[in-house]
Amino acid sequence: MKRLILILLALFAMAPALVSARSLAQAGRTDDPVAEGQSMAAEEPSVDVSEVIFGHVGDSYEWHITKWGDRDIAISLPVIVRTHEGRWLCFSSGHLIECPEYEGLHIAAPGESHEGKIVEADGRRPFDISITKNVLSLMMSALLLIILVMLTARWYRRHDSLHEAPKGLAALMEPLVVMVHGMAKDNIGEDYLRYSPFLLTAFLFILLNNFMGIIPFFPGGANLTGNIACTVVLALFTFFTVNLTGSRHYYKEIVNPDVPGLLKPLMALIESFSALVKPVSLSIRLFANMLAGHIQILCMVCIIFIMAKYGGVLLGGMSVISVLFGIFLDALEMLISFIQAYIFTMLSSIYIGLARVKH
Repeated sequence: MKRLILILLALFAMAPALVSARSLAQAGRTDDPVAEGQSMAAEEPSVDVSEVIFGHVGDSYEWHITKWGDRDIAISLPVIVRTHEGRWLCFSSGHLIECPEYEGLHIAAPGESHEGKIVEADGRRPFDISITKNVLSLMMSALLLIILVMLTARWYRRHDSLHEAPKGLAALMEPLVVMVHGMAKDNIGEDYLRYSPFLLTAFLFILLNNFMGIIPFFPGGANLTGNIACTVVLALFTFFTVNLTGSRHYYKEIVNPDVPGLLKPLMALIESFSALVKPVSLSIRLFANMLAGHIQILCMVCIIFIMAKYGGVLLGGMSVISVLFGIFLDALEMLISFIQAYIFTMLSSIYIGLARVKH
C-alpha cells in the first residue's frame, strides 16, 4: 500500500512538469532569453482557469484522457436519450463532439440553458439516461469494490482466521471492517449486525471513489463524490434506512413528544424538520469537501500554465512551487478522503441508533 501511494504521488508530481515542458517545446525556444520570453508572451494563449477547473470536476459525455500534440485522446461514451417526439436514440457521443448537431440534438454551449447537457433543437432536454463520465466511473468503482470484497471473503474461506493472521488484501480490509463494526455496535446497539452491511458498503464505496478521484489518469480522475447527485443518493439511502426501520418510540418523539401541550405542535415541526435536514447535511458535507479538494489541486496545476508566458525563469520557479504544493494537497486530499468516508458512516450509524430508541 505504501509503494502504491508513493507511485501515485510521484506520477502526480511529474505530470504537470512533463506537460508544461511539452507546451514549452511546442511554443518554440530560442537562444536569446529575452526573445524567448517575448515570443512566449506573444504566442501563449491565456489560460481560462475556470474553464479548465470546471471542465475537470464536471460531468461530460466523453472521458478525456490526454492531449497528444493537436489531437485529443478521449473515450466517446454512449448517448441514450428519448426525445419529446417519442424516439429512442442510442449513439456514440463522438458524433456530437465532431458535429454541431446530430439527429436533431446538440450539446448546449456555455451561457445557454442546460449548459453542457444534450438538448433538442428547440432547447428542451430529452429524457437522458446516457453513460456519462461519472456513470462509467460509478460502474467501474462498483465492480472494483465487488472484486475486492469477494477476494477478501475468499481468503477467509480458505484460512482459519482464529489461528492465522490475514495477509495481502485481507490484511488491508480487516481493520476497516472491524472499525465499521465497532462503530455500528457503539452507536446502534444490540441489533447492529442488521445494519453493518449497509454501513460497510457506504464506507468502502465512498472511500474507494474518493481515492479514485485523486488518481490523475484513467480510470481515475472522475469527480464522482464531488458530484451533488451522487452524494444526495447516498444520503437518501441513509434517510430511508433510518425512517423505514425506526422504532415506534422514534416516531412518537417526532409526532407526539413528551412536552407541555402548547409546545407539542412546535416540537413536532422542529423534529420533522430535523429528520429532513439530516440527509441534506450528509450530502452537502461530502460533496463540498471533495469538490473543494479537487479544485485546490487543479488550481496548483494551473499556475504552471499561467506562468508559461512570463519566461523560463519564472516558469521554472513557479513550477517547482506548484508541484510541491500539489503533492502536499494531494496527500492532504488522501487524508480528507478517509475522514469524509468515516464521518459519513459515523453520522449514518448515529442517525440509525437514534431511530432505534426504546422507551
